Amino acid sequence: MSLVKISLFNGIAVAVKLASALVLNKVLAVYVGPAGYAIIGQFQNVVSILVSLAGGLVATGVTKGTAQHFDNETKQHQLWQTAIRFSLAASLLAGFVLVIMGGHLSERLLHRSDMKGVFFWLALALPAMVSNNLLLAIVNGKKEIGIYIAANITGSFISLLTIGLLSYYFGLYGALVAFTINPGVVLLSTAILVSRRGWFKARFLWGRMEHAATRELSGYAIMSLTTALVAPVSHILIRDHLVARLGLPEAGFWQASLKISEIYLMLITTTLSVYYLPRVAEIRTASALRSEIFKVYRFVMPVVIVGALSIYLLRDLIITSIFTKDFYPIRDLFFWQLVGDVIKIGSWVLGYVLVGRAMVRLFVITEILFASSFFLLSWCLVDFFGLVGVSIAYASNYTFYWAAMIYLARYEIDRMKRSESA
Repeated sequence: MSLVKISLFNGIAVAVKLASALVLNKVLAVYVGPAGYAIIGQFQNVVSILVSLAGGLVATGVTKGTAQHFDNETKQHQLWQTAIRFSLAASLLAGFVLVIMGGHLSERLLHRSDMKGVFFWLALALPAMVSNNLLLAIVNGKKEIGIYIAANITGSFISLLTIGLLSYYFGLYGALVAFTINPGVVLLSTAILVSRRGWFKARFLWGRMEHAATRELSGYAIMSLTTALVAPVSHILIRDHLVARLGLPEAGFWQASLKISEIYLMLITTTLSVYYLPRVAEIRTASALRSEIFKVYRFVMPVVIVGALSIYLLRDLIITSIFTKDFYPIRDLFFWQLVGDVIKIGSWVLGYVLVGRAMVRLFVITEILFASSFFLLSWCLVDFFGLVGVSIAYASNYTFYWAAMIYLARYEIDRMKRSESA
């Protein structure tokens, strides 16, 4: 399916997800406030790290491998079985650690001593979270776009219902619990959607771990581990610095600005994940890779620029519509945050080349380097400019990252050319 067609179909899912996110943002803004928003951001980063450590590490490899072995179902099944066995074992181990350390994590990361229970819920939900991610990775690799989009739409409605209701009745604690139990319900709906496909059989998903499949997934596990740790950890450290220097509400303002970016960039980021990553993985020639990169650029950059400009012009309406008047200070963050969004998407188009082409060492180095530089830039610029300093750091860091990705993408294309002529 072409990039444009996938984007159009994906646009339906994004529209539903966008509407759900807008409603949820309003609910959370009213019932948890700026300080609660900061805590939710911390918790979501913790969830992101744990889901990755508990099996999400191999999800990208499952997508890539499923697409790459499109003509060999035996290798696909070995890949799925290895990923699922590893993920379930890791999720059980991570859940055990969560139960033991819940109290410490509540005080250290959430700055609250009464949130220990949410980590118990998270421990129970981890296997379902990991299983749903792997199932969606398989669906993506099989290029079952209709199922993938339907699963995302269903997930949006379920999230709206569970998070909205629990936030309304139980406030911040309910919102955090909802973030943990939601994937379990979503897993059931995803399984129902794929149950009638010929390739979806229980015997294809459960079996022994294969050495060849483990080796194939290991490179992506390393890349995913790097992403799972460095980006969320840098965000956690930045929020802690904001709390220490400016206060918990200010950390919530930054989290709200990140949420705005996440919402309006959904179409781009999901299209890159659904279409672009499998496509880069299956390309065999330098000319085809170069052509694909420019085709994606011609599509995504006008969209993100128009989106960012529209958000900036409507910033006052956006604040009052999806947040509350307590969030008005985020107005000062819009310019640099939106500039950073445009630069980020430009860099991600090339960054996906590192993932799709399994450039493990270079990917790990650049992820660690630029997550560290984001934290250091934020640390320095927040002290100098106040809260807007973190948005300036965001835009500056992605500028440097884009320059690095340009160099590395050219390096890979030149390497493919030499390989073709050899």
